[in-house]
Amino acid sequence: MALLLIGADPEAGAVDSAMAQSVAGWNAGDIDRFMQVYSDDPTTSFVAGEGLVRGKAAMKVRYQAKYDFADPAKRGTLTIERLDYRPLGRDYALYIGRYTLRYPDGHSASGPTSVVLHHEAGGWKIVADHSS
Repeated sequence: MALLLIGADPEAGAVDSAMAQSVAGWNAGDIDRFMQVYSDDPTTSFVAGEGLVRGKAAMKVRYQAKYDFADPAKRGTLTIERLDYRPLGRDYALYIGRYTLRYPDGHSASGPTSVVLHHEAGGWKIVADHSS
């Protein structure tokens, strides 16, 4: 039996890359690039303090209402640190991280995020996101 170390799974690098592309979209103020990591499946879900949002289009509306993507001072600079990665069987994975938004005035917001990703034709896509 082989021991699988965190980060040793070749798919972990692909998931890290997908997450990094999303973060780069956020930091560039490009909501569509940020949202590319989410699956187009209508059952894709996002859970935060406000409750459950289902579907990529509704998630985009939520992000646009909560953050001003045109103004970096209001949007903040996003980083995500991977804390854990686990394959969940064929074509699924769990990514646990800590997101941090830093704002030019010195304040920040940070919390845990857990996402389930599915390997689709377009690469690794988030199908469930829970961020606190």
